[in-house]
Amino acid sequence: MARMPKPFTVRRRNDSKTYQITLNLPCGLPHRVCHEWERRSFQDFPDELACHRNPKTKTAAEAAAIALIKYLGKKQEEGSARRVTVEDITVGDWIEKFTRMESSPRTGVNASKNRPYSPNTVDNYRSHFVTHISGDVFCSLKMAEVEEEDALGFITRLSLKKRADGRSMSGSRTFAGVIIFIRMTFKEYQRKNRKWFNPFQGIDKPSFHSRTGDALCENEIVKLFAPGVLENTLELAVCSAMFLSGLRRSEIFALKPECLDWHTPKITVKNAWQRFNLRSRVLGPPKGKRERDAPFDPILQEAIKKLWKENGRHEFVFSYSSGKIPGPSWVQERFPKWLKRAGIELKGRKIVPHSARHSLASLLEERGVSLRYIQDLLGHSDLKTTKTYLHSTEKTIRDIGSKISGVMTGEDSGGKIVSFKAS
Repeated sequence: MARMPKPFTVRRRNDSKTYQITLNLPCGLPHRVCHEWERRSFQDFPDELACHRNPKTKTAAEAAAIALIKYLGKKQEEGSARRVTVEDITVGDWIEKFTRMESSPRTGVNASKNRPYSPNTVDNYRSHFVTHISGDVFCSLKMAEVEEEDALGFITRLSLKKRADGRSMSGSRTFAGVIIFIRMTFKEYQRKNRKWFNPFQGIDKPSFHSRTGDALCENEIVKLFAPGVLENTLELAVCSAMFLSGLRRSEIFALKPECLDWHTPKITVKNAWQRFNLRSRVLGPPKGKRERDAPFDPILQEAIKKLWKENGRHEFVFSYSSGKIPGPSWVQERFPKWLKRAGIELKGRKIVPHSARHSLASLLEERGVSLRYIQDLLGHSDLKTTKTYLHSTEKTIRDIGSKISGVMTGEDSGGKIVSFKAS
């Protein structure tokens, strides 16, 4: 007996390990609808089925296929099963959708991957739209009618605009950010309307090469921990987290006691403040939406123990005795004073709090630590279960920590020791 043809076919791609779906006529849908769903990605599922866009197993993919057939069957009854018609919407209205989480077509896609939009990202999109996109004649065009010439016209007008300091927008980080944002919105529109021609398809993505961040050398980092530079235990603890663990400011003040592993030892970075500079700040995942491990040096361990002894243990590690955490300007106001007290000459360098991460990365690179691991440590790449160079990295940081310990205790070549006192 001949086999009954299947209503759908699910195939796993060898290159990306993702699944493709093809609807066959036995599914009960018209030929034209089945043709639209021939060798399509699960990422093409409509927003109503966003939870099925990233199946991890063949069983999940088959369940998603069944859900799609039911959904399209219902749409067929309504006369809209072929989701290939181009929306009658203007460029401005379409782009504006991406400036709010509740309306962005990307929200469901990101949520299905368990990587939800960051409030900071949406705020940036909103700023780009209001400041550089809204009001341009490009926004009044219909998405169905916009052509490459229109896109190039907008890019030209944006490049000729002046920034607040009088410099041209062209070549700036903001210029690249705006164009990349628009390209993303147009690509999403193309994903929903396969037969539509994307006017940005033949236009290269703008590149922006920012200046490499300045860093402090090892001896300068050691000077920061000399007596009289850091005035209290909270300053000592925060400075240690910056230079010995490579934590961002928003991660430092979001760190909770349960994230400290005193036995391994290590810090698991799980949280960061979103919109940290605003009153509407919220606690969310760190940048990149992934947890990561950071070194937990003995210098930082002792500083935290002393901080808890003085201020008590609260919800967040770096807290005042009241339980409140320092505000967004706390580090920025103190950092220049630390540099001045330590006698560190900038010599034209731009040294800011974020330079602590650059400094740690530079030191590790000089010691031969894998760049791949450094990126992982700082949260610039995917986490790896086994870090090949973890031991060498911890040794490097311990070497630096031992020098800092010597400076903090005031030990000189004569063996005289002057204890560090946090006022």
